[in-house]
Amino acid sequence: MQKRRCSQLLVGILALSCLFMIRVQTEISNECLSANAKSCEDCIQADSQCGWCKQENFTGPGELTSARCNFVENLLHRCPQKYIESPHGQTVIAPARPLTADRRERPKPEDITQIAPQKLTLTLRSGEPQGFDLHFRRAEDYPIDLYYLMDLSYSMVDDLHHVKKLGTELQQRMKDITSDFQMGFGSFVDKTTMPFISMTPKMVQNPCANNLNGQLCTSPFGYKNVLSLTANGTEFNQLVGKQQISGNMDSPEGGFDAMMQAAVCGDKIGWRNNTRLLVFSTDAGFHFAGDGKLGGIVLPNDGHCHLSSDGMYSASNHLDYPSVAQLVQKLGENNIQPIFAVTEEFHSVYKELSRLIPKSAVGMLSANSSNVIQLIINAYNALSSEVILENSRLPAGVHFHYTAFCKHGHVHTGDKGHSCSDIQIGDEVRFQIEAITSGCPNGGKDAVVEIRSLGFQEHVTVKLQFICQCKCQADGQPNSDECHHGNGTLECGACRCNPGRVGRLCECDKNEVSSEDVEASCKKDNTSSVVCSGKGDCICGECFCHKRDNPLEVIWGNLCECNNLTCDHANGRICGGNGVCNCSHCICFANFSGSDCSCPSSTATCVGRGEEMCSGRGRCKCGKCVCSESKYQGPTCEHCPTCPDACEEHRDCAECRAFGTGPQKESCSTCEFNVTKVEQIERQESTCKVKDENYCWFYFNYTYEGRIPQVFVQSKRECPEEPNILAIIAGVVAGIVFIGLALLLIWKLLMILHDRREFAKFEKDRLNAKWDTQDNPIYRSPINSFKNPTFGSKATHL
Repeated sequence: MQKRRCSQLLVGILALSCLFMIRVQTEISNECLSANAKSCEDCIQADSQCGWCKQENFTGPGELTSARCNFVENLLHRCPQKYIESPHGQTVIAPARPLTADRRERPKPEDITQIAPQKLTLTLRSGEPQGFDLHFRRAEDYPIDLYYLMDLSYSMVDDLHHVKKLGTELQQRMKDITSDFQMGFGSFVDKTTMPFISMTPKMVQNPCANNLNGQLCTSPFGYKNVLSLTANGTEFNQLVGKQQISGNMDSPEGGFDAMMQAAVCGDKIGWRNNTRLLVFSTDAGFHFAGDGKLGGIVLPNDGHCHLSSDGMYSASNHLDYPSVAQLVQKLGENNIQPIFAVTEEFHSVYKELSRLIPKSAVGMLSANSSNVIQLIINAYNALSSEVILENSRLPAGVHFHYTAFCKHGHVHTGDKGHSCSDIQIGDEVRFQIEAITSGCPNGGKDAVVEIRSLGFQEHVTVKLQFICQCKCQADGQPNSDECHHGNGTLECGACRCNPGRVGRLCECDKNEVSSEDVEASCKKDNTSSVVCSGKGDCICGECFCHKRDNPLEVIWGNLCECNNLTCDHANGRICGGNGVCNCSHCICFANFSGSDCSCPSSTATCVGRGEEMCSGRGRCKCGKCVCSESKYQGPTCEHCPTCPDACEEHRDCAECRAFGTGPQKESCSTCEFNVTKVEQIERQESTCKVKDENYCWFYFNYTYEGRIPQVFVQSKRECPEEPNILAIIAGVVAGIVFIGLALLLIWKLLMILHDRREFAKFEKDRLNAKWDTQDNPIYRSPINSFKNPTFGSKATHL
């Protein structure tokens, strides 16, 4: 009986192996089985392709509940379609207002639509993406609010003159862009405490008292809202014209305090739901979080509005400056686009700050702010021509992926998929937004996300709904008799056990399952600590073996000790493809042996010349010859490339096959190898160099592919050349003539050098000679002279 069972098992394994050899299946990770789902809820969250079979009799004895969860296409082999639960998400777009088209009549601000759709609902299942298209078209005559925030420290005294007439001039210029334009004005200096300002009574009253020109200044202040947003440009000029310059001690100013209050005090500033511009004008740097400690101010900025009834910032000396991150957050929340109008000295500083603030611009202010109007218009055009999408905070586990389809066919993905540039009035761009989730975010509760374009108040409201449960869970039967006398809820065809109960049918008490006696039956022996060989679960004292992702891979045995996948491999295949894996051991087919079935039993392939095994130079192992020495080569060790007589043995055949010459040219057909002529042979240690019948050297190599040698012969032979007699005679004559001329030239050169040396010596001796120039004592002159008395004193010479 035992032998019969073994033979039946072997037949089954062989059949399974044949199926594996016939069917080539791509092994992919099966997340459904890997999730080890205990319920339909766990299953549908494992992967978007997972399904749950709710058929009651789907699992049998020894099979885990998690077997109900698998790819839908796999479940269809065992479970009818009507019993498979696999819900899918969807995208539902609410009726949307069409985008505002270009037309001659300007629409009312509330009727302008630049983004569509406005509302939609995404139903998301874990791992299954849902997408929609968002369209944006820049409309004409969109309302604009501009708040001018100016540094009134003493260094800006000449700029104030130009700002006083800014209202009407800017309003006139902005008519070309929009007919609905409002502007306001605010000013700032710094915190009114040491060391930011001088606290002496004289300097508090007039911080410009020490100036040589006697300038009268107003007392220092932190921030003041001078004029809320209004369409009256004349009123702007009048109120700004009454402003006086102030002063402080250090170079940085308290501009961050002013920007924070201008951003969060929307009701008092008068911001509307349209384009919001904040022009920040200064010629100095800025204080930020932490600098307030210099003046004893330790409370961090709370990001709330603290404007009093007179427009003054009441918490200037109580709260520290805001940090850059706080400022960026509040500007973004209130959809405000800052324009930094700064002097050349601090242009680079604010350029770096602008990189941290989305939808911001930096312009270089002239020394007296005379170019501020053109600067504002240029910055507005630059900001409004770029569309940047931003979404509110997403629930944990939810991700949005953007793809931008911009003008001229440009497509951007990743971080660049949020924006399009160079968008003019009337241009339309499209964004493709894909939402994907993992698990069950937000506890399964609905969530709302807003997507908006920075700088514009319109937004898209996205309602997120999450599929966290199966429909069949609503039909669960608590305390069902199917779950071992009411010890669980029959839900989606499986038992969800009550607390304290475990097992496929909740048949075991949790305390019993964890007891050492019950668990011991799932171990190999008392010394082993591994339950079910580490490849299964011990439930109620019985091993339930894990299921593999690949259905052709099987684990079995009372202790899950057997499988058909951990046998030895050869040539990248289990059991070398020449056997089947049975309980971690290879059962080889006929004529094969070895632990991996890679050794054929036949020795026919090892028989060499003379019917001798491995040509008498080795032994046959697994159908291949293992040569006794490394110098022997070939399938049957019949060749020895490095043996002394190897080159002589093959020279005649190589010569006749390659050049048709040599002693064997008449019987060349008897040569057993093929010859390939190459232009240049690779010189090796075994390369043969031999002479042919014309005393020319030629080179050849030979290797073995199978039993036939492959010979490579260098096509060019090295033959000795006859001497050129005329060239030799001409060379000798030319050499003699050349040597003679060289000797004559050398002799002439030596003679010249000798003559010059002698002449130089003569000149030297001549110059060194000393001659006696005194008169000879015996010498008398032949000339006598005497005086003729007749001629007076005239001398007569004879």
